[in-house]
Amino acid sequence: MAGGSALEEARMWQDFLTALCLVLVLEGILPFLVPERWQRMMSGIGDLSPRQVRLAALASMVLGTLCLYLVRQVA
Repeated sequence: MAGGSALEEARMWQDFLTALCLVLVLEGILPFLVPERWQRMMSGIGDLSPRQVRLAALASMVLGTLCLYLVRQVA
């Protein structure tokens, strides 16, 4: 393995772990700021059908992918 590719791999892992850390931070914002409202919202998810949950998750993933693409294009 060439020195440059080891450096690139280390950078990739650093970016991946940074992204995971940011997910944890973002996931904690609402329960920290408005815990009662967050609990009501989470209990309401149980009323959704599995199909509705999947569609919401798909929409979130697509939106996140598009945003990531746009951010990476600008940077």
